[in-house]
Amino acid sequence: MAAVAAGDEHAASEVLRGLARHLNCLNEDNKATRKRALELIKKETIDKGLSSSVLQEVFFALLKPLLKCLSDPVEKCRETTIAMLTEFIRCVPKPEDSLPYLIPCLAQRFGEKEILEPAEELRLLAIEMLSLTVEVCGKHLALYLNEIIRILQTTIVDPFPDVKRESCKCTINFAKSVPEHFHLQADSLVKPLMLTIAHQHSRVRVSVIEATGAVIQHGTGKNVDDVLSHLAQRLFDDSPQVRKAVTAVVGDWLLHMRDRYSYFHKLIPLLLSSISDEIPEIRILAADLWTQTGAQWEKENEDDIKDKMDFDLTPPPHYPPGVERPGLGCRELVVRNLGRLVPAIAHDVTDWLVPTRVRTSQLLSVLLLHAEDHSTQHLQPLLATLYRACTDTEREVVISCLAAAKLIGTFVPPPVFLKLMLEHVTAPCSSSHPWTALMVLASVLGGSSRPLLKPHLQQIAQTLALPCVCQEYQQVAYLKQLLACVDVLLHQCESDCSSVSLQLLQVLVTVQSLSTEPQLSAKALESVHFLSTVQGLDLMELYRQHMRQLLDWLSASINTWSPYSPQRLQLHIVVTQSGPVIGEFLNQMMPLLYSCLQPNRDTEMRMSIFTMLAKLLLDANNTLDSQGHFHDHAEKFLCDILLPNLVWHAGRTAAAVRTAALSCLLALLHGGAITSGQLLCVEEKLSPQLLSALEEDSQMSRLFACRSLSALLKLIGASLHHDALHKIYPELLKRLDDSSQEVRSVALQALGLWLSSLTTDYNPELCAAHLQLLFQQLLLHLDDPDSSVQDQVLEILKKGSSVHPVLLRKEVEAVRDKQRSPLYCDRLLQHMGSPPTEPAAGSLE
Repeated sequence: MAAVAAGDEHAASEVLRGLARHLNCLNEDNKATRKRALELIKKETIDKGLSSSVLQEVFFALLKPLLKCLSDPVEKCRETTIAMLTEFIRCVPKPEDSLPYLIPCLAQRFGEKEILEPAEELRLLAIEMLSLTVEVCGKHLALYLNEIIRILQTTIVDPFPDVKRESCKCTINFAKSVPEHFHLQADSLVKPLMLTIAHQHSRVRVSVIEATGAVIQHGTGKNVDDVLSHLAQRLFDDSPQVRKAVTAVVGDWLLHMRDRYSYFHKLIPLLLSSISDEIPEIRILAADLWTQTGAQWEKENEDDIKDKMDFDLTPPPHYPPGVERPGLGCRELVVRNLGRLVPAIAHDVTDWLVPTRVRTSQLLSVLLLHAEDHSTQHLQPLLATLYRACTDTEREVVISCLAAAKLIGTFVPPPVFLKLMLEHVTAPCSSSHPWTALMVLASVLGGSSRPLLKPHLQQIAQTLALPCVCQEYQQVAYLKQLLACVDVLLHQCESDCSSVSLQLLQVLVTVQSLSTEPQLSAKALESVHFLSTVQGLDLMELYRQHMRQLLDWLSASINTWSPYSPQRLQLHIVVTQSGPVIGEFLNQMMPLLYSCLQPNRDTEMRMSIFTMLAKLLLDANNTLDSQGHFHDHAEKFLCDILLPNLVWHAGRTAAAVRTAALSCLLALLHGGAITSGQLLCVEEKLSPQLLSALEEDSQMSRLFACRSLSALLKLIGASLHHDALHKIYPELLKRLDDSSQEVRSVALQALGLWLSSLTTDYNPELCAAHLQLLFQQLLLHLDDPDSSVQDQVLEILKKGSSVHPVLLRKEVEAVRDKQRSPLYCDRLLQHMGSPPTEPAAGSLE
C-alpha cells in the first residue's frame, strides 16, 4: 500500500510539474493567456483520466489558484474554473478536504447581499456545484452551516429563476445531510423562501414549497405560523403542480413533523382542502396522506380510543349513500380540533377573495362528514356561518354550504336543530336576505330521514304556515325557499304529510298568491298536486278536505283586508283552483264576500274580487253553482253586493269599482246563475242602476251596461211591464251617438231585443208616441256614414215593421228624400211591401 501511495505521489508530482507554467500564466494580465492556461490545466487533469488518488493530490494543490480564478474578470475563465472545480469534487475520493477553502470562498463570492457574480448562468453553475458538494460531503458540512445558510439566503432570492430552483434543491439536501445542526439556522431561510413563494414561474413556486417543507420539517418548529398563510394561498394556485406540492408538504408534516400535535388544527384544513381539488391526482394524493395520518394517529393513541375501536365500527343510520366513511383516526382528529376549526371557517367563508370562500365552503362539508354527530356541540356557530355564507353571490359557495347543511340534517337529531332553526325562521336576523334561514332549513331537512322527522312534522308545518313566515316577505327568492321547505317535507315524509296537509296547503296557496314569477307559481301548483298524490287524493278531493278550514282561515282576518293583504290573493287561488268544490261551501263563501265587498271597504280590493267573481260566474255551473245552490244566494248577492257598488260616487277609483261590478253583473246574467223570477223581483232596483251606468265616462262601463241590458231583456224582457220597457229604450237611443263604435253596436243589439220583448198585450196605438220616437231616431242612423251601422239599423227596423207598420211607413216616407241615399229606405219599404191595413188595438199582426 505504501508503494502504491508513493507511486501516486510521484505521478501527482509529475502532473503538477507539467502544470507549473500554466499556473504561473494564471497571474498574467493577458486574458487570453489566462483562459488558455485554464483550458490546458483542465486538459492535463480532468480530461486526462487520472486515477482518483492522483486527482485528489492534484486537486488539493490546484484548489487555491482555482478559487482565486473565481473572481477573474473574464467570464469564460470563471466558467471554466467552476466547471473544473465541479468535476474535481465529483471525481476525487475525499472532496471534504477542500471544504476549508471552498466554502468560505463561495460564501464570499455568492453569499453577500450584493451579487458579485454578474453572469446568471455562472451563478447557476456555482449553486449546482454547491448542491454537488452537499451531496458528496454530507455531514462534513456541519462546520460550515453558517456559510452555506448565508449562501442559500442570497441565492433563493436570486433574480434568475433557475438559480432559485437549484437553491431550493440544495436547501432540501442540506437539511437532510446535517439534520442535527440544520435546525440552528433553519429559521433564517424562512423569510427568503416566503419572498419567493409567489414567483411568476410555477416550477419555482413548486421548488420553494418543497424547500419550505424541508426547512420546517428539520427546523425548530417556531416558524410554522409564518409559512402557513403563504401555503394556504398556494392552494388556490392556477398550477396543479403547485397545489400538489402544497398537499405533499402538508401531508408530510402531519406524518413526520416533531411538534405536529401542536399544529394539527392548522394543518388539517390545508390537507382536507385538497380533497376537494378539481384535479383527481391531487384529490387522491390528499386522501391517501389523510388516511395515513389518521391511521398513524390511531396507532399512537390506541389506548385512548380503545372503546371506539372496538364498538364504533358501523356508520350511523342514514349515512350519505355512496360516501366512504373516513377512518376512526381521521374522524377523531377532526372532532378533537373542530372547536378551533369552526371559528376559522366562519372567518374565511366571508373572505373578499372568491377562491378562498369557495375552498372554505367545500372544506366545511368535509369537516362535517368527519365530525358526524359531534357537530351538535358546535351547531349554533355552524348555523350562523351557513346563514352568512348562503348570501354569497358566488353559486359554488352556496352549493357547498347547502351540502354541509344537509350533513347537519344527517347527523344531528331533529329536536336539536329544529330548536335553533325554527326560531331563526320566525325571526330572521338578516332582513336583507331573509330567505337564507329557509334555504338552510330546507337543506337540513333534506339530510334528515322520514322516521326522525315524522314526530316533528306538526311543529315544522305550523311554523312555515305562520303569517310572519309565509306572508311577511314577497321576494321571489324568499318564496322559492319557502316552497323548497314544503317540497323537501313532501319528498322526505310522503304520506306522513297527511297530518299536516292543511298547513302545507296554506303555504303553497300563499306562495302562488304572492309570486310574481309564473314559473314559481307553476312549481307551487305542482307541489299542490303532489300533496294530494301522497295522500291518495286528486286536487278536488284535497280542496274538499280542507275547504272549510281554508275559508275560516281567510275569514279570520277579513276585517283587516287591504289592497296589500295577501288574503285576497289567497282567496283567488283557493276559489279558482278548487273548481266545483267551492260550490259546496257557499254558506261560508257568501258571508266572506258580503263582508269584503261592502261599499265602505277598500276600492282596489273590491275591484280585484269583482274581477275574480266575474270569471267564476261566467262558468257558474263548474264553480259557484256546481251544486245548483247559488240560486239560493243569487238575489241577495245582487241586491246586497252588486247594486250597492253600482251607486255613483265621484272619482276615478269609484268609477273603476263600478266597472268591475258591472263586469260581475254581466257574468251573473250570462252565466245562468240567477233565474228569471229572481231577476223580475229585483228589476225595479236593477234597471235604474244599469240605465245610469249608460252615462258613465268609462267606455268599458257603458259597454258592460249595454250588454247587461241586452242580457236582461233576453231573460225577462217579455215579462216586463210596458212602463218598465219605455224607460229603457230612450237611454239606449242615446248610446247610438256614443264615441265608441262597439258601444253603438251593442246598443243597437239591445234595441233589437227591446222590440222582440214586445208581446201581444202591447198596444202599438196607445204607445204610438214611444214607437214614433224610436222609429225616428233609428231612421236618422239609417243614413249613418258607417255602412255596418246602417245594416244593423235596417234589420232592427224590419223587426219594428211588425209592431206598427203604418207608423213606420209614414216615418220612412217622410225622411226618404232627406237622406244622402234612399237605398236603405227603399229596402225597408220593399220589405214592408204594399201598405197594410191598420192593425186593430192590441194586435201585433
